[in-house]
Amino acid sequence: MDLHTLIRDVADYPKPGIVFKDISPLLRHPAGLALAVEHMANPYRGLGVDIVCGAESRGFIFGTAVAQALSAGFVPIRKPGKLPYKTHSMAYELEYGSDNLEIHTDAIEPGQTVLMVDDLLATGGTMRACCDLVRKLGGEIAGVTVLIELTFLHGRDKLGIDGDVHAVLTY
Repeated sequence: MDLHTLIRDVADYPKPGIVFKDISPLLRHPAGLALAVEHMANPYRGLGVDIVCGAESRGFIFGTAVAQALSAGFVPIRKPGKLPYKTHSMAYELEYGSDNLEIHTDAIEPGQTVLMVDDLLATGGTMRACCDLVRKLGGEIAGVTVLIELTFLHGRDKLGIDGDVHAVLTY
């Protein structure tokens, strides 16, 4: 199955000049979704991943599924004010603006092996902030796995990690 056929381009969203990669068709396709999760998880099987972290909101979709596939726990990284306990916060730049992300201060124990998951790697701003939050808590990043990478934006170069960066689909 070619997963590219399950990704829809939406021009000028969320603002003019952006071509949004809509994963909705893939999410509603049972075999496509299962295959995407397997491709995201497989490179990290047997590496002792303790925790999978996913960024709000589409990182939750793939992160929980990858965590289940790897028999690991899941930690959400959320937008400000959405987590009920004490948090660490990190500002970051998006392709079309800026924002902040937060993680619970006790979400990761020092030395735990963490896999970072999101649906898309573009400029690297969101994922860099997520990696910085995990490192702040003492987590060891095993790698980053994403469904889609926009290679022309060179986001992987900005992550500052020693681990592998894996993309199922590249554009």
